[in-house]
Amino acid sequence: MVRNIGISAHIDSGKTTLSERILYYSGRIHKIGEVHGGGDGATMDHMELEKERGITITAAATTVDWLDHTINLIDTPGHVDFTIEVERSLRVLDGAILVLCGVAGVQSQSLTVDRQMKRYNVPRLAFINKVDRVGADPARVIRDIEEKLGLEAVQVQLPIGLEGDHKGVIDLVTMEAIYFEGEKGHVVRRDAIPDDMKEAADRARHGLLDSLSLYDDELMEMLLEGKEPTADRLHSTIRQLTIAREIVPVFIGTAFKNKGVQPLLDAIVRYLPSPLDRMYYAKDNDNDGAEIALTADPDAPVVAMAFKLVDESFGQLTYTRIYQGTLKKAQVLRNTRTRRDQRISRLLRMHANDREEISEARAGDIVALIGVDCASGDTFCDDSVNYSLESIFAPEPVISLAISPQKTADRDKLAKALQRFVREDPTFHVRTDQETSETIISGLGELHLDIYVERIKREYNCPVQVGAPKVNYREAPTRIAEFNYKHKKQTGGSGQYGHVVGHIEPLPEGEGDYVFENKVFGGRIPTEYIPSCDKGFQAARMQGPLAGYEVVRVKMVLEDGSSHSVDSSDIAFQIAARDAFKEAYLKAGPVILEPIMKVEVEVPADMQGPVVGDLSSRRGIIMGTDARGDLTVIFAEVPLANMFGYATDVRSMTQGRGTFSMEFHAYRQAPREVQEEVIAKAKERAAAKK
Repeated sequence: MVRNIGISAHIDSGKTTLSERILYYSGRIHKIGEVHGGGDGATMDHMELEKERGITITAAATTVDWLDHTINLIDTPGHVDFTIEVERSLRVLDGAILVLCGVAGVQSQSLTVDRQMKRYNVPRLAFINKVDRVGADPARVIRDIEEKLGLEAVQVQLPIGLEGDHKGVIDLVTMEAIYFEGEKGHVVRRDAIPDDMKEAADRARHGLLDSLSLYDDELMEMLLEGKEPTADRLHSTIRQLTIAREIVPVFIGTAFKNKGVQPLLDAIVRYLPSPLDRMYYAKDNDNDGAEIALTADPDAPVVAMAFKLVDESFGQLTYTRIYQGTLKKAQVLRNTRTRRDQRISRLLRMHANDREEISEARAGDIVALIGVDCASGDTFCDDSVNYSLESIFAPEPVISLAISPQKTADRDKLAKALQRFVREDPTFHVRTDQETSETIISGLGELHLDIYVERIKREYNCPVQVGAPKVNYREAPTRIAEFNYKHKKQTGGSGQYGHVVGHIEPLPEGEGDYVFENKVFGGRIPTEYIPSCDKGFQAARMQGPLAGYEVVRVKMVLEDGSSHSVDSSDIAFQIAARDAFKEAYLKAGPVILEPIMKVEVEVPADMQGPVVGDLSSRRGIIMGTDARGDLTVIFAEVPLANMFGYATDVRSMTQGRGTFSMEFHAYRQAPREVQEEVIAKAKERAAAKK
């Protein structure tokens, strides 16, 4: 049987270290690599940049065998800048492991990963890692899981000692102590529970049974009758409740010290779903998008999804999840988005950066195809069906840089690199600034763009110059304003005529960027021109009249208008709507919105003061602090414009001991002086263009 699982967590929770131990204990590798500390680095961090920086940048896939089951494992990045890697991995996985630091508990990126798991209904196990570190407190982390993530955490293990005294774990299902012996912890010894822990183990076991019996009436009856359920009975209850996403079983250990990994592997096989246990749906394009349930039947027509692309020297590598049917080498599949047929010339099973050729792959497998032309999120089907799978959610970029090659001769190299990265990463955008003719790259954060700039230099031997980072501001109206605009043009022959009447109104935050409402009746504007008006409004909002930024949180209501039997046309109504938008928008109290970031800074407790003061000076709002041992975590919301270069500043304020993470939170109205500055710069750019 197959298990498709991902390992996701906040930065530095130990995801890649855990993946490395899983590979070692399952016999996939014979030497453990470490993320930090020299050597060859971790197997899953195969890019040079990953080894240098000690971070995961791209999700790496591998396959291991455990207890006669095949586990397809994807190790994902923790940095929010590479969140698309987590997003697309979770989209195609059946289950996941949420790794949490035993000291820090639930952190900002843990919340993001949890939201992503909920979005794709992914059942998960929680693994509390690093319980050998000073300040480790699994009980507090479990409270965090329940309070901050709103999950029903069920503890199935109890640690035997914490911090420097951590020796192993107690299995609350079988009521045995588990020790990890041998040089690399590969000998798993099960023994009686130590006398000094029997009482705590009984209490914890009672808590486990209580939690499970809330969902299982039969188990509740057994407990009321004083009967002791067998381990197999408990395993099957935990499995059902985990797959139904009612509970999250919690495991404990320290991957770096080789403790607790083998029971976690057992739990992956025991509790997480196989492809047969998950129900997936596709839309039937031949039947008005009706929902069709997919089955993991190897004999059904093939349905597969391309979820990640990597361009390599010999062609494009397309990571694909097969949801239904059996895919064979030389088979022809249809891309249901482009309606083009593709011949599958080669099939590969991936192990990080190494690969092995295979002749076929069945429902539930995650494989790579070579030489297939497609985009991330495309669905491939047998020609007997025409289905589309739900595509992958991609967050909008919040930061931009101007980029140009140092030598004019390298222009083609840069274009080739940018073209490749845009295909691979849906959150990386490239455009040409109409005013300055500069090439602008946009992404989710400084680190995101910094990595791409570095990759262009190394992989394409193309030194580049980059401008100062620019914030992607937005514009929005604040009040209702009317419009009544007539576009009339006569230039011999047929002219142009379009007349639109209505109003613009602001949308509350969280109700979308743009809504179009048609209230025209009696055919005042012919039905075929209503979409033209919508198109015109949308075109106008992409470049707001205030400072040239996209207009969001706007509702356009079309109420009336008129047309001409000869001169009205699609283009005439588009122009009328575009100019009507500009006319009304400037009367609707337009404001500039700026991206606000959710920032989490971890600093030594005695250095909290200067860091809080510095965040306040950046127009940050301190949302709270949390003491974790000798560290303090500061939570704040800070405008992105004031966070450039913060990594260097926080290190110098804390003698190199402070770390921080940030992710996009919301767009909010900027203070008056910031708005004036943004508008003034926009006017300068417009004047320079003239």
